[in-house]
Amino acid sequence: MEARGWDELDVLIVNGDAYVDHPAFGAALIGRFLEGRGYRVGMIAQPRWQDTADVSRMGAPRLFVGITAGNLDSMLNKLTAQKKVRSDDQYSPGGRTHMRPNRASIVYGNLCRQAFPGVPIVLGGIEASLRRIAHYDYWSDSIRRSVLLDAKADLLIFGMGERPVWEVADRLAAGEAIQDLRDVRGTAHVLRKGEWEHIETSRFIVDGKPVHLPSYEEVKESKARFSEMSGAFQKETNPGNGRPLIQPHGHEAVYLNPPAEPLSTELMDGLYDLPFTRFPHPSYSEPIPAYETVKHSIVTMRGCFGGCSFCSITEHEGRVIQSRSEESVLREVRALRRMDGFSGVITDVGGPTANMYQMKCREGRIEKACRRLSCVHPGVCENLVTDHGPLVQLLDKVRHEPGVKKAFIASGVRYDLAELSPEFVEVLAKHHTGGQLSVAPEHIDEDVLDKMKKPGVESYERFARMFACASEKAGKDQHLVPYYISGHPGSTMHSMIDLALYLKKRGLRPRQVQDFIPTPMSMATSMYVTGLDPFTQEPVYVPKSLREKRMQKALLQYWDVSQHDLARQALIQAGRRDLIGSADRHLIPPASGKGSLSIHERRRRKRTQAQPRRN
Repeated sequence: MEARGWDELDVLIVNGDAYVDHPAFGAALIGRFLEGRGYRVGMIAQPRWQDTADVSRMGAPRLFVGITAGNLDSMLNKLTAQKKVRSDDQYSPGGRTHMRPNRASIVYGNLCRQAFPGVPIVLGGIEASLRRIAHYDYWSDSIRRSVLLDAKADLLIFGMGERPVWEVADRLAAGEAIQDLRDVRGTAHVLRKGEWEHIETSRFIVDGKPVHLPSYEEVKESKARFSEMSGAFQKETNPGNGRPLIQPHGHEAVYLNPPAEPLSTELMDGLYDLPFTRFPHPSYSEPIPAYETVKHSIVTMRGCFGGCSFCSITEHEGRVIQSRSEESVLREVRALRRMDGFSGVITDVGGPTANMYQMKCREGRIEKACRRLSCVHPGVCENLVTDHGPLVQLLDKVRHEPGVKKAFIASGVRYDLAELSPEFVEVLAKHHTGGQLSVAPEHIDEDVLDKMKKPGVESYERFARMFACASEKAGKDQHLVPYYISGHPGSTMHSMIDLALYLKKRGLRPRQVQDFIPTPMSMATSMYVTGLDPFTQEPVYVPKSLREKRMQKALLQYWDVSQHDLARQALIQAGRRDLIGSADRHLIPPASGKGSLSIHERRRRKRTQAQPRRN
């Protein structure tokens, strides 16, 4: 600040992650975005929260304090699906843990309220976004209030925050009071007693009136009301037709404006053209693990219209695909080329989903009116333009840029879209796969896949055959690495056994098994809490106990000796002792007697477990 001649900041951002000046980190995006519009922005990364000394170092900002817990929800960042403390923090120097508080948005909000009396406090980031209404918190096994109330903030920005934060900054700079900023799209604020009780509820999509969600008290006491809230919320996430929402919390209420409009290509280009150094702050002496993963990657788009029920991308980034221009991506490739340590290998060209680049509804009018939650489930919408041509052309230009030796696709590939484009699959296999390609079939059971809003296993198998043929044609030995989820709502012990048998029959030994975590506000979390489908209100089986979740995961790791005891118990519990034995038809060897593994064999296998067999 002294070097720049600044006597005060316009905006102070308090960030739960280590500061990395790279566009893959949300705080850096917002900070550079505001700086590019002439605002003086300061960043306090991972402050100590025991007192106000750290957050006060740069003084009180003129306009507002922005708060983000970081690139992940702070509780998800700390605890696993088994509610155990994670061994590292990917967003902290050296992977160190305990660098941010639990429920960081709330702690930082109250800390800044104490440090800067009278200065507006604005919450943002994915933690605030996914906790903006009453929500289920898996780690405390409770229904919690909107984070806006507990953080005692003035505004909450949800979704991707560039448009809302720009409007908030401009209007505060023009002299408006924070209490008057009640109509900014993509923001939520608190209504006090007497301000909301008589607001008429919406009856029609176009009447402009808010939808009244069931109150915090109701959803805390009633599973049916929680399910109703979840379904109603999901239907108002399209910026083209989403209505405001009101949710009472005692005498107060949280008022959510409709989502912000997506960024145009021009704004996306301008965002990624900002002068990022692409490095962690020079004060760090240890590497930031998350940065090491993405430092040579390029984001081409944001958003996802897949609508997977367990995923939070749609709730945060939206369903409308926002893509950069070819020239913007190529400018970033050239910037990468000038970086120290760049070897010519781009580790990822993609986004939330690698192959949705420039995909959109065939008509803007239809897109704005649509209230479908997924453009690809239960089948690909006839109005969706699934042309992979723009992506194929972009990838061709990227790999032919001087200095680029390889450009891989590490982002997830949506295979039900990819199978519609043999040209893309051939290009993917020939030029952009480094031996393995990650895909996410998640399950094989039709009922479970329907609850996940994922395509049937037949779609995955068609893509697998296409990719294998394309790899063979390219003369490359390449394989798919499939991801699966255990313990998802709808998944019974019997359906997991069927999946395990499917994997064994094909010689697959997946190491990428995700034990389902009910993250705030997702549709799958609503099913987990209520045992009801939020749209049909039909009952859904939910594996609730941590032990059952461990057993479901163990079944998918049938080949791992360390999981045999749990998997064996799962088979016995499901009445499938017929699958315990040493023959090919069996899944798990017996614990003792004929066909069991000797103690010496167990030790040997633990020491020298074979690599996963390829499909």
